[in-house]
Amino acid sequence: MLALVVDDSSVVRKVARRIFEAFSFDVEEAEDGVEALKTCQESMPDLILLDWHLPVMSGLEFLAALRGMEGGDRPKVVFCTSELDVAQIAKAHRAGADEHMLKPFDRNSMEAKLHEIGVL
Repeated sequence: MLALVVDDSSVVRKVARRIFEAFSFDVEEAEDGVEALKTCQESMPDLILLDWHLPVMSGLEFLAALRGMEGGDRPKVVFCTSELDVAQIAKAHRAGADEHMLKPFDRNSMEAKLHEIGVL
């Protein structure tokens, strides 16, 4: 299974990569929404960890574009934010996010979330 980590922070991408690889995912990384869309066009991931605040194209704009792509309804998308903003989280779910989680996250919280959405 392929996971795509979309975050402008190299530290967050590195932490997420290690967690996903421990669960036997192949992992791709993107630091902005445009790069993430290109990755999805080349090989649609099974799981996407998506940051809200991204340069070039926001997480919400990426999500709308993803869900409009052929096969873009397939990936499970976990929207990731550092702020508990209920309106923002609701907006992400309306745009097609399957779940959300707060930063910072660790292996245990990620594992629980992946079980909730059925990818583990």
